[in-house]
Amino acid sequence: MQPPSLPPVPGPDRHAAARRSTWISVLVNALLSAVQLAIGVFAHSQALVADAIHSLSDLASDGLVLLANKHSIRGPDADHHYGHLRFETAATLAIGVLLLLVGGGMLWRSTEWLQNPAAVPTVHQAALFAALLALLAKELLFRYLLRVAHRVRSTMLIANAWHARSDAASSLVVALGIGANLAGLPLADPLAALIVGLFILRMGGTFSWRAFNDLVDRAADEDTEHAIRERLLGTPGVRGIHDLRTRKMGDMVWVEVDIEMDGTLTIEAGHAIAVEARRRVMADLPVLDVMTHFDPV
Repeated sequence: MQPPSLPPVPGPDRHAAARRSTWISVLVNALLSAVQLAIGVFAHSQALVADAIHSLSDLASDGLVLLANKHSIRGPDADHHYGHLRFETAATLAIGVLLLLVGGGMLWRSTEWLQNPAAVPTVHQAALFAALLALLAKELLFRYLLRVAHRVRSTMLIANAWHARSDAASSLVVALGIGANLAGLPLADPLAALIVGLFILRMGGTFSWRAFNDLVDRAADEDTEHAIRERLLGTPGVRGIHDLRTRKMGDMVWVEVDIEMDGTLTIEAGHAIAVEARRRVMADLPVLDVMTHFDPV
């Protein structure tokens, strides 16, 4: 059994790290998209233009992350009694939908070129250098973003990091397609654009489905629920538990459980046991709160 995930890093440090890393991603993607688009048009490379559009989609993705990061730090208010953590989940869903739209558009455009192979031009070698530069930059960006995401334990940042990795993979395919086009295989360039579109569709579908399940109150994973049970049952005075329910709240988990205790205990003693059980669960697990109900046995 794998150990349960650790709780996200609390406080302003987490949001500061998310904001800083995302602005770096904005800068990199803005520069890359401008270079790729200009060279792609000049070199007549559909694959490089498609990769530039993918980089532009990253700018929209980064904007969603910055917006969610700003709102998710807010605590409960009159309209959001459970806080704003699900802004991150909503942003992850939006990133997934964005990837689906970008991937679909790439498939449509590349299919048109493949249906008219006589119109596919031979690309200029400058496109190959641009694709290799983009590949290096995106792979370095992915590694940086993923390191930050794991350090602050944010699924939203992990999704954005893998979006950058999808860019690196697409740039690799683009570089191979351009190289094959220069070697005398003209269809390789639009075929590379088609493969990039399929890859982006897959990533978008994965992120969209996961975020959608979290938004409709998906339960925590089995390992985390097992760890919650262990800590509850290990609390002195707890004789058993039942009706354990969990649901995702952003990167955190909301827990509700009925705790069985000695029926002769005073209300004060039962309350103290429930408080200790809650403390044990929240000490080292990604749990936002534990709502308990005392059942006498």
